[in-house]
Amino acid sequence: MTVEIQTNTLDFIFEDLNESNILLFAAKCYEKPNCIDSEFDEDYKRVRYIKRLLNRYRLTGQIKERLLLNHLVVAQNVFGILPCTRMLFARVGKKDWSALKTFLLYTSAMPKVVKGINGEDIISSDISVDLKIADILRKI
Repeated sequence: MTVEIQTNTLDFIFEDLNESNILLFAAKCYEKPNCIDSEFDEDYKRVRYIKRLLNRYRLTGQIKERLLLNHLVVAQNVFGILPCTRMLFARVGKKDWSALKTFLLYTSAMPKVVKGINGEDIISSDISVDLKIADILRKI
């Protein structure tokens, strides 16, 4: 006789997210059950592309808003909105959180609190909105 242990399949969504477990977290949240590794890798790279685009914006002052929105929407579709938001905050540096928050607000994906990122919770009201990006997004 076997005993089945029932666990909530969503418990992992709220575990502490850091560099050592982000790839496993992404794999658990991936919403394409019958995919090949290259498809997952391609979709996971979108998180890195978003990080690069935000970093480039901070360094040069130029933003490719439509490209970033494209990557963001696709990542949100394949990983889920909340998991994607958590992965982005775990991967993107604090210097770029203002720009990230602005894009997440535009896509209605910014929660009041992002729980468990590198051992702490991120409160949305503590992060300012990037007004330059907000003006650009208003014109889209």
